[in-house]
Amino acid sequence: MDPSLVRTSKFLSLVLRHKPERIGLTLDEHGWARVDALLEAANRYGKKLTLEMLQRTVAENDKQRFSFSADGTMIRANQGHSIQVDLQLERAIPPELLFHGTVERFIASIKAEGLLKRKRQYVHLSPDEETASRVGQRRGEPVILKVSSAKMHQDGHVFYLSKNGVWLTDHVPAEYINFPMGI
Repeated sequence: MDPSLVRTSKFLSLVLRHKPERIGLTLDEHGWARVDALLEAANRYGKKLTLEMLQRTVAENDKQRFSFSADGTMIRANQGHSIQVDLQLERAIPPELLFHGTVERFIASIKAEGLLKRKRQYVHLSPDEETASRVGQRRGEPVILKVSSAKMHQDGHVFYLSKNGVWLTDHVPAEYINFPMGI
């Protein structure tokens, strides 16, 4: 992806997922911001952002982190919020296995507590090992955990599927996690 689009994506993640107030932006209860308000606030803040750049960032983002409303007047992050928003997600039945990419330094904590959402609204799970590996390698050598998601669902845990294919749940207890040999 074009480096300027990567910078724009990081900026959008900040203001649409974590700190809209930093630029004086207001999100509605479902995480939507008016596109014109975002452009105005970003430029006032000193981030040169045009409608064309915003559209390219949304369209070309490899993880499809953002989406426009059907009429194109609103924008929001698809998931990953540390602020409280209701994304109006519907419950979904997960596949047999889902995956989580992490690094070895977090394994002891995960074995003790499972996967926790921490500051986010949900734990994020990947549909395949390749995606989980890309997620994990952001922090170092990736370790891929296999989550027995069908068993979790059968035992009453709720799952959601975000618009960009990320599986979400409140917590993954350690007993549902298959750790790699030797880890």
